[in-house]
Parts: sequence; structure tokens; C-alpha cells
Amino acid sequence: MPSFDTVLEPNLVEVKNAIDQSNKEIGTRFDFKGSDARVEQKDKELTLFADSDFQLQQVTDILLAKMSKRSVDIRFLDTTAKPEKMSHDKLKQKVLVKAGIEGDVAKRIQKAIKDSKMKVQASIQGDTVRVTGAKRDDLQAAMALIRKEVDDVPLSFNNFRD
Repeated sequence: MPSFDTVLEPNLVEVKNAIDQSNKEIGTRFDFKGSDARVEQKDKELTLFADSDFQLQQVTDILLAKMSKRSVDIRFLDTTAKPEKMSHDKLKQKVLVKAGIEGDVAKRIQKAIKDSKMKVQASIQGDTVRVTGAKRDDLQAAMALIRKEVDDVPLSFNNFRD
């Protein structure tokens, strides 16, 4: 039976490249001379370091610009964490790289497909949503529906089987 998986996975290689480019630009900019501003990555968690609120905002802007240039959707980044104070008035902020569809988004996808009365079924399998149907055209219509209904998350589709 034809099926595909709806997933939320960033390209981690491009994320790493964007971080490297951000750190390189921070190192060469005059307004960051002598500061401890940088971006570090541990798995899917980024940490932004800066000496002041203004510099932290500049580091965030640089990172977002580099992510956009590397074709990484900035909706993958969760920048809602508050900056933490460190010693000597330095700041750090955690930024999470989202991976895997959260439960409420998966339920929204499943509900949108069910409400559309299409001849496809959606099932939540961990952090992916598998959509199955009898015809390939129905699956392609389901992809278009999902893109339209859930536009606040950068979803992608893989594992398309005929």
C-alpha cells in the first residue's frame, strides 16, 4: 500500500556549517573585538555566549542570517529560552534545534487529514506521522493539504513508497 512519512528533521550538517560561519564572522567583526561572543553546539542544543544583551542579540541575528544562507529553515530553532547571567556580567542563551514532530502538531496533521474526507489514513508513529492510501494521487493531495494546514512548522516528507 502506498505511504509516506511526515517528519521534522533539520539538516544537521548545514546547521554545523552555519555555526562555523557565524563564529568566523563574530571573530572578524570589530564590534566583537576582545569579547567572549561565540556559538557552541552539543547535539541538538546550541549555546550563544556574549558580553551584553546587545551583543547577544547581534550573535542571534548573525546565526539566523547564516542559517538562512545555508537553506536551513529558522523555524527549526527554538529561541524562547531566557538569557542566563554568568560571571562578570556575561550572558549565555540556550537555543534548541527542533527535531521530531511534537504530539500536538501530529494530532493537528491527523485531524486535518481526517476532516478532509480524503481516502488516506494518518497514524502517529513516535515522532513521525505515516500517511497511507490506495492511490499515489491521494497521497500527493495529502502532502499539499498538510503543507497548507500546518505552516508554522518546517515539515518534510520522506520514505515515499508506491
